[in-house]
Amino acid sequence: MTHSRTIELIAPSGYPPDPASVERALLRLREAGHRVDGIDAVSRRYQRFGGTDSERASDLNRLADRAYPLPDIVLAVRGGYGAVRILSALDYDGLRQRLSNQSVALVGHSDFTAVQLALLARAGLVTFGGPMLAMHFGAETPSAFTMAHFWRALSEPAFTLEVDSPQEECIDVSGTLWGGNLATLVSLVGTPYMPQVDGGILFIEDINEQPFRIERMIYQLHLAGILARQHALVLGSFSGVKAYEYDNGYGLSAMIEHIRSVTGIPVVTGLPFGHIDDMVTLPVGARAHLHTHAGGFRLSVEGHPYCA
Repeated sequence: MTHSRTIELIAPSGYPPDPASVERALLRLREAGHRVDGIDAVSRRYQRFGGTDSERASDLNRLADRAYPLPDIVLAVRGGYGAVRILSALDYDGLRQRLSNQSVALVGHSDFTAVQLALLARAGLVTFGGPMLAMHFGAETPSAFTMAHFWRALSEPAFTLEVDSPQEECIDVSGTLWGGNLATLVSLVGTPYMPQVDGGILFIEDINEQPFRIERMIYQLHLAGILARQHALVLGSFSGVKAYEYDNGYGLSAMIEHIRSVTGIPVVTGLPFGHIDDMVTLPVGARAHLHTHAGGFRLSVEGHPYCA
């Protein structure tokens, strides 16, 4: 049984194109006993964004105001593009002072990765890669898997994810779990908003990117020296990939094998995370232990915000 939560909506990127999905999400959350605040975030429009840069930054900066009541969950309305435009306007010191050691869960994925990595790099805050209001909570039929894992991740001090997906090699490593959307992550390389993680477990996903583009972005992480500092690279979903005759046998599998040979670090496949219906919720910046075997892998995490 899920306890009643106060959920604050934010729109750091785009606006929701389907009002019906928003209405379904709001109705479901309220019927489940949750209080939903920040409703204006779903109706704001400025060009292709969910409000002006100032409005979207204010969604997050108000959490640094000690006079502002903290919600239990801060939930991104959707992804898209626009988060990178507000990174320089965020109050990292204020957010660190207000949110450190609090149980507040900031949740989203896709373009929200920019905010998550910036908060980790500049404020040391652990957030959650997970479902968003319009796509998941507002789906015509929400995924029971996604919802169950979401509430579990936010309600327990530690949890373990078991994935039945054959692996090429067996590893047993521990480190900081971090990552998110690949294109967004790569766009932060060389900026003050890219976390400097040593001995980490890096997870990535993307949508509508062809294998050669995925490889090129992974190469950037490799050539920048970021992959060499990680214990493992964990691949989530890369949905929307299309096969073309020009590829001549080069696809995701060939790309992954090449990355394995070039980077020299373990590459784990099959993580149910990304632009998919059935997705797990992962703490970005938490402590993790990853154990792989021939039949799959086990990922255990702890040290994230939770509210029992």
